[in-house]
Amino acid sequence: MVQEENQDMSFGHVISILGVILMGSFVTILNQTLMSTALPSIMKEFSITATQGQWLTTAYMLINGIMVPITAYLVNRFTTRQLYLFSMIVFSIGTLVAATSSVYSVLIVGRMIQAIGAGIILPLQMIVVLYLFPIEKRGSAMGLIGLAMNFAPAIGPTFSGWVVQNYHWNMLFYFILPFAILDVVVAFFVLKNVGEVGRPKLDLISVIYSTLGFGGLLFGLSNASSHDFMSINVALPLVVGIIALILLVNRCNHSKEPLLNFGIFKYRGYRLNIIISFVLTAGMYGAIILLPIYFQTIRGMTPMESGMILLPGSLVMAVMSPITGRMFDKYGSKKLAMSGLMLVTVGTFVIGLININTPIYIIVILQMVRTLGFALTLMPIQTAAFNAVPLELASHAAAMFNTQRQLAGSMGTALFVVVMMLVSQNKLAEHVTGQLADLAGFQMVFKLVGLLSLVAFIMTLFIKEKPFLPKGKLIENN
Repeated sequence: MVQEENQDMSFGHVISILGVILMGSFVTILNQTLMSTALPSIMKEFSITATQGQWLTTAYMLINGIMVPITAYLVNRFTTRQLYLFSMIVFSIGTLVAATSSVYSVLIVGRMIQAIGAGIILPLQMIVVLYLFPIEKRGSAMGLIGLAMNFAPAIGPTFSGWVVQNYHWNMLFYFILPFAILDVVVAFFVLKNVGEVGRPKLDLISVIYSTLGFGGLLFGLSNASSHDFMSINVALPLVVGIIALILLVNRCNHSKEPLLNFGIFKYRGYRLNIIISFVLTAGMYGAIILLPIYFQTIRGMTPMESGMILLPGSLVMAVMSPITGRMFDKYGSKKLAMSGLMLVTVGTFVIGLININTPIYIIVILQMVRTLGFALTLMPIQTAAFNAVPLELASHAAAMFNTQRQLAGSMGTALFVVVMMLVSQNKLAEHVTGQLADLAGFQMVFKLVGLLSLVAFIMTLFIKEKPFLPKGKLIENN
């Protein structure tokens, strides 16, 4: 049945709901970016290795990746208020557990509890936007979501470095906790239900296939940078993941109430845009990992210094997101994506030519060019993908889109770290110094990312600006 609150909602209610969702998104995404800078301090306190410490990120990513596909079922089964409040309360509990942990295993448990809530929030926010805003205004709304999604990673590493430098690492969680609790309180009074709910049956076998499939791929890819590709830590989970996903697709295609409706890929606009997003996201995440390596390992800078160097580019991306959203409503996605991917491609290729002595301001400018390109591309591509499917499939479209982002990020990180290591090792075998060997690996990765960006640019030429008009009632801004 259609939720009653969705029948008659004022513009003020729409904006207040969007504000609550944005706050929750900002807090959960900021939480994802904090651990990398804090990891050395955590490793030292708990006397653990880098491989053990990586589980702080791996465990979070695994649970997050498992929860996202299940969100399609949860959205159709529970009301917006129920699901959002549950997600933020669980996230807050996980944050408290992590903040008060004095044992490493408890810290990991806290991160995993956080991931349960965060894994639901990100697809849910997009579904809410699709229901609240008419198709001609979705770009502006998605642009605001892009502001939250991009501003959090922009300040995350710098903020984390400042906290770890001046306080104990657990203060990272104590800083986040009040905002998470505040969002729960505001959501309790402000948030209204949107969309439709029913009584779909949960196919437990599909849940198992989804968990093994997406979990296996994410786990295998996360291990690829620290283990041999044919080792049991990489090859086995990847094989299990691929087989499980094949079984999942087959089962969902023959189910009356599929956990994930893969029929959304029959819509050309969704299919093309999600492929472009996958290619672009893989390149973006690979570069995010390797730029700090260049500054800290090759140039000998501190984490705080590298974070400050990357901050201007990240801020450009955050500031441009709402502007890009309004431009999408006016011009559509094709012109924006073509312009953005041209900037990304050129900026990335040029970064692939820098050396040890390249002035920092040149790198800052190049990174700003790249992030401007990402801002012009990512959110318009995502909005165009959602506009291409009927509204009744919004939950499946959002779950699938966020799942591919997780996989693209993991695949990009794994692939490009491995490429950098292989090139560096080959250079070392040729008796090149460690610094120059690492630089050669870094340069090769950015040339490869530039090539991927060029492929994505070519794909934008096939975008057609004829979005499918979703069925069902849309909430007008009045």
